[in-house]
Amino acid sequence: MLRYRPRGTRFAEANEHLRVRLRELAEDRRRWGYRRLHVLLQREGWAVNSKRVYRIYVEEKLMVRRRKRRRRICAQARVLLAALARKNETWTMDFLHDALAFGRKVRTLSVEDAFTREMLAIEVDTSLPALRVVRVLEELRTERGFAGANRY
Repeated sequence: MLRYRPRGTRFAEANEHLRVRLRELAEDRRRWGYRRLHVLLQREGWAVNSKRVYRIYVEEKLMVRRRKRRRRICAQARVLLAALARKNETWTMDFLHDALAFGRKVRTLSVEDAFTREMLAIEVDTSLPALRVVRVLEELRTERGFAGANRY
């Protein structure tokens, strides 16, 4: 049986020197990736290929962790909503989407009375443009009226 035996390359000693220097640079500048470290090595006089730097960079596990995105805090303080007193005072809307078994998308618009938890309208279609949403809300307004009529 024949087995492959890897030969040492003629660059083994140079790679070790490069490995040590790359580790030192990465420790000094922890947030820098291999591309920026490659530029530093070139400035120091190393005649080295970026792919070689990348290979050693990965072998040494010097990869930079990605920073998590910081959530922005809302600038204004939250205001509690007033308690609901009667039906048709506040309506809540929600848009949902799903896909059928054969891949076609389906979208739904649901409008609910926040006080009674009654579902006022459910509109289902493959597309729900803004004019259609306005039409559904107008139909509800004429059909049921709402307590905030003077604010409309």
